[in-house]
Amino acid sequence: AGVRGDLAVKVFGENPGELRRTAEKIAAVMRGVPGAADVKVEQTTGMPELTVRPKLGILARYGLDAADVVESVNIAIGGRVAGQVFDGDRRFDIVVRLPEAKRQEASTLPELPILLPSDGDENASFPPVLPLGELAAVVQTEGPFQVSRENSKRRVVAQCNVRGRDLAGFVNEVRERVNSDVKLPAGTWLDWGGQFENLTAARQRLAIVVPVCFALIFLLLHAAFGAVRPALLVFTAVPLALTGGVAALWLRGLPFSISAAVGFIALSGVAVLNGLVLVTFINQLREQGRPLEVAIREGALTRLRPVLMTALVASLGFLPMALATGTGAEVQRPLATVVIGGILTATALTLVVLPALCQRVLRRQSER
Repeated sequence: AGVRGDLAVKVFGENPGELRRTAEKIAAVMRGVPGAADVKVEQTTGMPELTVRPKLGILARYGLDAADVVESVNIAIGGRVAGQVFDGDRRFDIVVRLPEAKRQEASTLPELPILLPSDGDENASFPPVLPLGELAAVVQTEGPFQVSRENSKRRVVAQCNVRGRDLAGFVNEVRERVNSDVKLPAGTWLDWGGQFENLTAARQRLAIVVPVCFALIFLLLHAAFGAVRPALLVFTAVPLALTGGVAALWLRGLPFSISAAVGFIALSGVAVLNGLVLVTFINQLREQGRPLEVAIREGALTRLRPVLMTALVASLGFLPMALATGTGAEVQRPLATVVIGGILTATALTLVVLPALCQRVLRRQSER
């Protein structure tokens, strides 16, 4: 969108005053939404201007033309070349203008002498020069600071950042309030942009990546076991792990973000790995002739240490990221929180729930 804010509302139209007023109303709406920070409107006014408005009636009385007055002001402020000075092979222009101190003071401009036309009458009732203040009104005003355009249309941007809440929820709330509280003038329309566009694009990609990721995990499990039921049995670790990640985000008061979504993908792999270790060992014991209940019990006890080691390595490894407060913490904390919370619930599933599911599913398979 050409701006650095998390949310930018671009107001398009033709009337600069209406654009500015509409942008100010939108900024006021943003300030009233929880989580808004650094709210500002693009600077479009505030450039100091010095306006000289000739008094046409007085100019006509003295036989002056408005162009003569404007030319005198241009010479005084901008300067005009009156001649040249030669110094050997070098030449320098002689410029006539007011001194620098006088040019910076608007109060001195009305005192600028304006030469009046002379008709050769030495007994004329008016002096040959008059101050500019008697011939024109000198007014200091504020003009446009800049005129921004996009696709050949004028625009003014109201933008803000988001602190302490999720970006998507903030944008949706601002949209609702703007649609209900701000009435757009005729010929004016809005365009929503900012960093939240990256969130929208990333969500669209994740809507494809996450299902593909889960499908690949299931295919790998099916290839490892050679059957659908054991693969589904291990894959049950994924939902409970995701539940733990969501609960961890809620307990810490962190919003869902793209980094949290990446943490869910990483969490799914770790959760499936623990279940794969346990179910594979149980199948090996059954192939050695152990009864189902004995194989499940010995498998759970024997693989207790590897499962706990896997969970502790991932949890302790992500702990510094979960406690980070410096630069990049807004990306690290959601990802680490999801992984740590999900691993805790996935470990409970692997050690407690998964053996019970194995007993039920594998018993039915043996009976058939």
